Amino acid sequence: MGLQLLEDQAESARALLAPEVLSYYDAGAGDEVTRVESEPAWAGFRLRPRVLRDVETVSTATTAAGVALAHPVGVAPMAFHALADRDGEVATAQGAGRSGALLVLSTRSSRSLEDVAAAASGPWWFQVYVMKDRRLTESLVRRAAAAGAGALVLTGDTPYVGLKRRVSGTRLAVPDDHFLVNLAAHAVPGQSITAQRAAAEQDPAVDLSTIRWLAEVSGLPVLVKGVLRGDDAVACLEAGASGVVVSNHGGRQLDRALPSALALAEVAGAVAGRGAVLVDGGLRSGTDVLVALALGADAVLLGRPVLWALASGGADGVAACVGAVRSHLEHVMALAGACRLDQLGPDLVVAPRAPG
Repeated sequence: MGLQLLEDQAESARALLAPEVLSYYDAGAGDEVTRVESEPAWAGFRLRPRVLRDVETVSTATTAAGVALAHPVGVAPMAFHALADRDGEVATAQGAGRSGALLVLSTRSSRSLEDVAAAASGPWWFQVYVMKDRRLTESLVRRAAAAGAGALVLTGDTPYVGLKRRVSGTRLAVPDDHFLVNLAAHAVPGQSITAQRAAAEQDPAVDLSTIRWLAEVSGLPVLVKGVLRGDDAVACLEAGASGVVVSNHGGRQLDRALPSALALAEVAGAVAGRGAVLVDGGLRSGTDVLVALALGADAVLLGRPVLWALASGGADGVAACVGAVRSHLEHVMALAGACRLDQLGPDLVVAPRAPG
């Protein structure tokens, strides 16, 4: 199963999705500089393979934040999957489980987190937006822990939702039954739909103290997503985080933010093994994953390719997408002279040279 599959799934999704949904999923913030730069940033690295190593058997087994994984290719948190497939995140969870992938479920799931948890046959974590009504966040976090989430992933780069020209604002008009599926049960009695939506928007007053609060509420490890600086990574760890996710939110927040590929080495170096390091943003092949692991990531998360896979083929499409990237990772590991992930290190890669 080659990487052509991902291109075919993307092409199919573009034909199948309603234009406004496609624009919402695909859009970046501002002038989309970060959105455009994220994929080619991985291709700027060059490899220094080893030769004459026994690579007859290649293993992709690993751990991330203490969770045993069959491979390091996971599914990033993304909102409102039911816009792509009527089963939404339930189908995504099924596909992730079939492929042995870690699933990170979004706060903005369009299916109930209990239904998604019931469909998940592999490890899953819950992504957290701290909402203006923190009671809503606390309720969701407790439900996620009770449903079997293994960790929380606090998104730290979204005090406000980034402006996107292609959707004339921040997001398209998501139906109430999608937006509030996990929140309506916790609404204040008599509260209007408009007030419920307002209470569920992100709280811009969130700070580092939120990390420990979430850990105490849930009893789960907390990772912080959206980290692009080494000093921020250290601050998160000192505030109680169990790890970080290097991410620019798919280019959907601060335009001209650094591509994850170019931020990873600094962040991984600052973490220095004291917590888990995951990365998302522009990864499209096993070679990209190889580079990420060599630069210090414990695992990677796929974003838009999973949405295209879901739109074009449901749960089976998601499983096939992840499987194709994992298979390609095994192939390029062998060509690089590595049969285990712990044989991948910074000596394997040469960073892009600065222009000039």
